Amino acid sequence: MSRDHNAGQSHDIKTDNSSFESLEEFKYFGTALTILNSIQEEIKSRLKSGNACYLSVQKLLSSSLLSKNTKIKTDRTGILPVVLYGYETWSLTLRYECRLRVSENWVLRRIFGPKRDDVATEWRKLHNEERSDL
Repeated sequence: MSRDHNAGQSHDIKTDNSSFESLEEFKYFGTALTILNSIQEEIKSRLKSGNACYLSVQKLLSSSLLSKNTKIKTDRTGILPVVLYGYETWSLTLRYECRLRVSENWVLRRIFGPKRDDVATEWRKLHNEERSDL
């Protein structure tokens, strides 16, 4: 039988007393797997979860009572693992890799805050190259 004869049909698997239905998408250990192996929705979901995690500790990360090292450790142990859970199975394209990097830089900018420009005597956004988080 060729593939064309099976197009649009359900491909259920039957064994002795069990039947397994074919699915387009399902969650496996919290990771969404699709028939097309598309990670677009999974990355969107992970970024939303990471954003929610950041918002839950936002006051802590914007507090002046904590050191920047403590804030970075909070990001690396609390927020980043939520975003990157299951990333070992992802086949990343440059687009998705960039989206993940943008998300991480966004959190780090919130941790470091604005930078005072001594020449112009005004506050400005911290550039990625100026971060000293490592």
